[in-house]
Amino acid sequence: MKANRKLIAAAAGAALAPVLVLISPAGIASAHGYVNSPPSRQAQCAQGTVPCGQVKYEPQSVEGPKGLHSCNGGLAQFAELNDDNKGWKATPTGTNVTFTWTFTAQHRTASYEYWIGNDKIATVDGGGQQPPPTITHQVDLSGHTGRQTVLAVWNVADTANAFYSCIDLQVG
Repeated sequence: MKANRKLIAAAAGAALAPVLVLISPAGIASAHGYVNSPPSRQAQCAQGTVPCGQVKYEPQSVEGPKGLHSCNGGLAQFAELNDDNKGWKATPTGTNVTFTWTFTAQHRTASYEYWIGNDKIATVDGGGQQPPPTITHQVDLSGHTGRQTVLAVWNVADTANAFYSCIDLQVG
């Protein structure tokens, strides 16, 4: 009798496992990193500041090939991150800004890059090291005023990919 109960429990567990995988949030398994302060576009989605689709549940998953200059990392499911008219809130700031990255999977890091348009405003060497769960960078925005969108890029050292975050700022 006890053997039958154990067999039934094991069979039920085996049958439920694939279902649990399918209904679990997608971002947990494929999690990586993004800028959360000042709030990036995907952070604004996750916080409900701006209504968004799938990126709301996986703000850390905006990953694409290195060298892109798009907010969505080239991913069609996150295309709304490229929409400058979506109502993104711009954080008021001076010319020096502290960007805080949050990581949910710490890949070894080649570098971090910060761009305004085609102007690379900062590069931070990652030294091939794994970052802690959060890391901050001070970036000088001198020469840029008014509403600006900063593209922050985390170039991973151990893959051909990078993670992308766009941050809307009101510099002045």
